[in-house]
Amino acid sequence: SITMKSLSIAFAVLVLLVVTSDSEAAISCSDVIKDLKPCVSYLVSGSGQPPSECCTGAKSLASSVSTSEDKTAACNCIKSTSKSFKINSQLAKSLPGNCGINIPISISPDADCSKIG
Repeated sequence: SITMKSLSIAFAVLVLLVVTSDSEAAISCSDVIKDLKPCVSYLVSGSGQPPSECCTGAKSLASSVSTSEDKTAACNCIKSTSKSFKINSQLAKSLPGNCGINIPISISPDADCSKIG
């Protein structure tokens, strides 16, 4: 049977995990999606320069991912989300340069997020 002591320990560990993860919270996937949403139609079927809203969002994302945890979380989010779309890999690769930013995350369903950091 579960004792009061083991319940207290489990609760203490849970609180510690929540507090620790909150203080080092990586960027949320919803924030990543919000920033890159204006880029979706361009990345799927665009040509030429990306729309200014797309570059604004990409710049916002670039400034939000400062830690290794942020970069990995953003990469994993982009990787899983981009599987839902048929993204033009050439447009995705050239997006940072076309927007005048340096972002260490590839927009690809095949990105290796373990190599980011």
